[in-house]
Amino acid sequence: MTVMTDVLDQSEVDALLAAVDAGTVSTGSSSNHSQSLEIFGSHGRSSVDVQTYDFKRPERVSKDQMRALEALHEGFGRNFGAALSGYLRTIIEVSVAHIEQLTYSEFIHSLPNPTCFNLLKAEQLDGQLCLEISPLIIYPIIDRLLGGSNADLFIPQRPLTQIEQRLVQRITDRAMHFLSEAWSNLTPVTFSLTDFESNPQLVQIVPPNETVVVIGFELRMGNRAGTMSLCIPYNVIEPIMNQLSAQSWFTYVKRAGGEDSVRKVARTVSTAQVEIRAILARTRISLNDLLMLQPGDLITTEKRVGTEMVLQIEGKNKFHGILGQFHGKKAIRITRPIKAPPPEPSIEPRAQN
Repeated sequence: MTVMTDVLDQSEVDALLAAVDAGTVSTGSSSNHSQSLEIFGSHGRSSVDVQTYDFKRPERVSKDQMRALEALHEGFGRNFGAALSGYLRTIIEVSVAHIEQLTYSEFIHSLPNPTCFNLLKAEQLDGQLCLEISPLIIYPIIDRLLGGSNADLFIPQRPLTQIEQRLVQRITDRAMHFLSEAWSNLTPVTFSLTDFESNPQLVQIVPPNETVVVIGFELRMGNRAGTMSLCIPYNVIEPIMNQLSAQSWFTYVKRAGGEDSVRKVARTVSTAQVEIRAILARTRISLNDLLMLQPGDLITTEKRVGTEMVLQIEGKNKFHGILGQFHGKKAIRITRPIKAPPPEPSIEPRAQN
């Protein structure tokens, strides 16, 4: 007979109960945290220490998977905080405070009423997610958006007005964008806002005793602080549980993160402005001749017409080109790139005796 200390499936539970009824297994002294089972088999009598298991609150997500979820949402918190800091023109810190498994009823009863309760949905996943933002931080954010200083802000105990909801939606839109980006490391998803509610007791997305993973975030803005909770029902992440194992998660993040970073850098660099300068010719004149130059004067050089000229990008020689016209405007036709000179070999100093 095999005894598992973490999770027992239904067949093992039935076998254990049948063994107790038959008298082949007897329980010894028990405590609040652990108990000892006496097991009789072909090798005689043995005692195994096991942990108590609460069937009312089953832990359906392993510790490795919980750590993977925590690492995933730590990245989400950093990106979300950076986006809020740029949007609100002030420093916003978003960090993961805790992650735990609860029943849905325990999660709902732990929230204040009223609060900012948002329902998120992704077509690629079954079920909905809950994103709750505490009034202790959402009202200072609204005050900041309206030009306030948050110095002597009073936190009202009332639901958000329609205007305030529209302002908060700008915050949740950014949260959904970075949440979709973080989850895309596991599976391609796009979250969208389906509903808003101020009373969490009125929202029932899963049965009350259904297991959910609750990720708590701490938001800090100056001297103001509040919480944000993301509730993920088990049926939402069940199809992708195999991808949350620690080894495959960190391997995947390392590979996908590198490719994603290259795409982001390439997309940002491709829109950067650079200065291009064509060097027509070079010559020397005296300072007196330079001061006497007038429009229409000619400067003679030793360079022949039609000779290739140098094209500089940000002050560095990159191409050769020929001067011409295009649609009535002066133009440069690039003929060939300038090859970089080979690096000079380094000469190591001779050791002195």
